[in-house]
Amino acid sequence: MTADRPSGKFITFEGGEGTGKTTQIKLLAEGLRAQGHDVVTTREPGGAPGADSIRSLLVSGATDKWDPLSECLLLFAARREHLNKTIWPALAQGAWVLCDRFSDSTMAYQGYGHDVPRPFIQGLYDMVVGDFAPDLTLILDLDVKVGLDRANTRNAETASGEDRFERLDQAFHERLRQGFLEIAQSAPERCTIIDADNTPDIVGAAIWMAVEKRLDTQMASP
Repeated sequence: MTADRPSGKFITFEGGEGTGKTTQIKLLAEGLRAQGHDVVTTREPGGAPGADSIRSLLVSGATDKWDPLSECLLLFAARREHLNKTIWPALAQGAWVLCDRFSDSTMAYQGYGHDVPRPFIQGLYDMVVGDFAPDLTLILDLDVKVGLDRANTRNAETASGEDRFERLDQAFHERLRQGFLEIAQSAPERCTIIDADNTPDIVGAAIWMAVEKRLDTQMASP
């Protein structure tokens, strides 16, 4: 990615398990499309054919299936494919790209949660992603137990088998939550914390306001 900023907008949704990211991405995408914007929704790990193949290795199976360092390497390999095949081309076309997780999740899950050295993760970011970063990161914050209960209910209903990280112990998820909050505090120009302990409509309204304010974009209410 060159230093020239692409014409589209890149918004990432971050947070622990069960915070409602998928629902909120759908709501924001609908609102933006109603305003006439071209919107691409995507997720990590995944979002491109090669990245989807790596996703299947990471999100299912035993919780100790991968060494945390190996997880980092796989995640950044998937991220590179995602950027090259999906995110950067869409932004170059002027689309708004809404992404369910990006590099902050790697720092939170593998760095804070699994204690992979954070400078190592940052070094991977510098090599794989470069100076590119989201225009806005929305960090959905929620009590860990509430979020895990939501996630377990969802997984029971969908039977997707993609519950490898949800099955880690509560202490891991507490570290994860703290990690996201510290990431937000360290990058206030990019990150906004959203209270996810509300109805989807209330959370969605807070997100809409954050997008309008932080991206200096005038939008009518969805």
